[in-house]
Amino acid sequence: MEYIYLNGKKSVAIQYKKDTSEVESVLINGSVHDFKEEKNPNKMDYAIGSKRSMYKQFLNNQFENLSVLTGAGSSVGIGETNKGRLLTQLWDDVENKITLEVLNRFCDLVDYNDKYEDGSRIKNLEKLLSIANVAKNYIFDKPENGTSLIKIDEIINKIEIVIKKKCTITLPKESPHKEFLEKITKRKVTAPRVKVFTLNYDTLFEQAGRNSNYTIIDGFSFSIPRKFSGRNFDYDIVSRNSSRVKEEDNFINKVFHLYKPHGSIDWERDNKGDIYQKDNVKNSLMIYPKDSKYESSYDQPFFEMMSRFQQSLRNDNVLLICIGFSFNDKHIVSAIIEALEQNPSFQLMVVNKGIDEKSESFKPFFEAAKKYNNIALVDEEFADFAKHYPDLKSYNHEDSKKIIINNNISTNV
Repeated sequence: MEYIYLNGKKSVAIQYKKDTSEVESVLINGSVHDFKEEKNPNKMDYAIGSKRSMYKQFLNNQFENLSVLTGAGSSVGIGETNKGRLLTQLWDDVENKITLEVLNRFCDLVDYNDKYEDGSRIKNLEKLLSIANVAKNYIFDKPENGTSLIKIDEIINKIEIVIKKKCTITLPKESPHKEFLEKITKRKVTAPRVKVFTLNYDTLFEQAGRNSNYTIIDGFSFSIPRKFSGRNFDYDIVSRNSSRVKEEDNFINKVFHLYKPHGSIDWERDNKGDIYQKDNVKNSLMIYPKDSKYESSYDQPFFEMMSRFQQSLRNDNVLLICIGFSFNDKHIVSAIIEALEQNPSFQLMVVNKGIDEKSESFKPFFEAAKKYNNIALVDEEFADFAKHYPDLKSYNHEDSKKIIINNNISTNV
């Protein structure tokens, strides 16, 4: 049996015929659905429709605070020329660049030994770089049998060049990012701004926001050069009309917060330690948080981003939607678990291609989703989720109502 939606007592599951991809039965809330009255039913379509109906119902609840966390799954396959890549695919790109032999020697040298049960190496490029950035300070290669010397700094630099090249993506015209932003930001302007946390280095959300005339509060100053400061997240955009009767702020629409805990291809740190966002960056600022909580970085902007993420999950009546996130980042997972345990009004929705029942990092969430109705797991790709996310027609992004005057007045009596 394979779940495609799981939320406490509500669920949609599929059972396949043995050794085939043909659907034998669909289980709704644990009970097998009866298709007897339907001629030639498409059981898969019925299951998918039921799933979408359930998660739309979940999302139609009014959440005062809305946060979104996206991983590689929100970028994969999207782009005009370069297309978004998974971490495993980026690993393969690095392997093609520096050769398998050098990559294996590099992993052994920095003591990256994460492996699957079959002995193959786990392709977690961010964790490899996290370990390598520590190892470069005290480990040096001693080549034998005529093999070439491996310089950790040089390999790190080559890997980061590959990442930057592959993550330099142009947003296509028809993009799920644009549609998703339009829907999640349709809220009362007096409600807290939507907060988007993305672990991706690409700029797809920035491009989607700019193309649709959003104001993006991303921690950088609005003046040029755009310099990072955590206090910029405390600002908002209001319309100040001198002729108004009431002295109250008029919050404008089409504004959202953007946080990038792992850095970005258009960020750069100068020799003074200041961080700037600009075009044509030479050395992109990409952050690889340490695996151990005792070694976690307290440098900006990682510390600021993580503090804001934890703070957002402690708010009242908050929904966190995780999209394309693998749950392998311990810092992020720990914050989510804390919110589930400590915040009684916290709601969690996880949207991934497939509901992973086996991985050690995700298994606790799967087991919890069976018991509690504040956790919803959805088997859906980002593009389909953006398309079927409920569109709240009661709120729109028009600053003024359109006035239509019918001048075709009949003069006949």
